[in-house]
Amino acid sequence: MFVIVRHGNTFAAGEPPRRIGARTDLPLTGHGRAQVEALGAHFAALGWRFARVLTSPLLRTRATAQAIVAAQGGMPAPETCDWLAEIDHGPDENREEAAVVARIGHDALAAWDAQALPPPGWRIDAERRLEGWRALFAAPPADGPILLVTSNGAARFALLADPALRAAMRDMPGLKLPTGAYGLLRRDAGGQMEIAAWGVRP
Repeated sequence: MFVIVRHGNTFAAGEPPRRIGARTDLPLTGHGRAQVEALGAHFAALGWRFARVLTSPLLRTRATAQAIVAAQGGMPAPETCDWLAEIDHGPDENREEAAVVARIGHDALAAWDAQALPPPGWRIDAERRLEGWRALFAAPPADGPILLVTSNGAARFALLADPALRAAMRDMPGLKLPTGAYGLLRRDAGGQMEIAAWGVRP
């Protein structure tokens, strides 16, 4: 079982949202810390004990992973994975959403959110990300669920890395994972990957 978490909030209430990616390493806000503490309590209440914890190198994802691990007694220690890093938004990095829309248009953003088709100028490094997810899915089963903490732009590549997941995502309203929320991927009785949940926020 693979539990994919998006980090908590990095913008304060009323602050204009920006496209932050690999080159903009923001800390969690107070509300973001509350979100990730809620995730940790939620997973503990479900009785999930993570066998591995993988996180991107970003401060916001590492802080999220640490809060969840703390709710489990501090084990296991998070492992940093470069292929979980947020994407690079190129000329749109750290720009307010209105400016991004003005440059690339609503249709390009809609294609990114629904199909993971990158807008012009964004640096995705898709193959490296897909290889990371495929290797993880192909590894021998762990002794418990695996927690992966990443960002919205990176999380969707899990769905693109497996044929069954790619087919299932066509029925989803979008690929976006909200801040402080998680998705759950697992194998069904026949060994096929399935999307058990997406966008769950405690």
